[in-house]
Amino acid sequence: MSGSLVVTGVAGLPEIVAGDSIGVLVARCVPLCAGDVVVVTQKIVSKSEGRVVPLDPDDPTAKRKLAESEAVRVLRRRGELVVTETRHGFVCASSGVDLSNVADGYAVLLPVDADRSARRIRDQIRHAAGVEVGVVVSDTFGRPWRRGLTDVAIGCAGIAGIVDLRGQLDALGRELAITEVCVADEIAGAADLVMGKSSGIPVALVRGVDSAWLRESSVRDEVVRPHDEDLLR
Repeated sequence: MSGSLVVTGVAGLPEIVAGDSIGVLVARCVPLCAGDVVVVTQKIVSKSEGRVVPLDPDDPTAKRKLAESEAVRVLRRRGELVVTETRHGFVCASSGVDLSNVADGYAVLLPVDADRSARRIRDQIRHAAGVEVGVVVSDTFGRPWRRGLTDVAIGCAGIAGIVDLRGQLDALGRELAITEVCVADEIAGAADLVMGKSSGIPVALVRGVDSAWLRESSVRDEVVRPHDEDLLR
């Protein structure tokens, strides 16, 4: 690896509506090279896939009810706030139901299958630009025991979810026993630094990732921790 990454926000995309081909639009906005990673926010992916639903703005319980309908189980409650497990296996606030950057009276739901969404965008880019890239679909999550939000990967294609360093040697020659790096989350977090939460830039280009990371992958299969490994549920 070169030891450096270049992360650039992609400006100029139109307002995304149901049926839009995000990969085609991205390819029109920015020159792409083989080995690039395109990070796309969940919000525009969900909009392109028609995952926008009406929500009564006068009902203070409407968001909670919608979140519960999108969950396989509710893990914690505090007033109208619920922490849920989604059908994807994500543990997050309100099942990822989002009211920001959407018209009043509507809510945006998570994609049905964000790994599939990432593959679709990658294939669109391949067809439109003739290059092979990785794609990460990102969303904003909180973290247990820590304040603040960061973006993480909820779907990926053509870029590793986890890079397993177990069996390799550290700088002092000791064998690594448990180190697995979630590079998909790290890429999503880096991309968020240039996209921000209110800048209106929903896509970022990450250039310079290790070519060994460019492989078939899945957030659901690689990143989501199985229940039998979870000490907290």
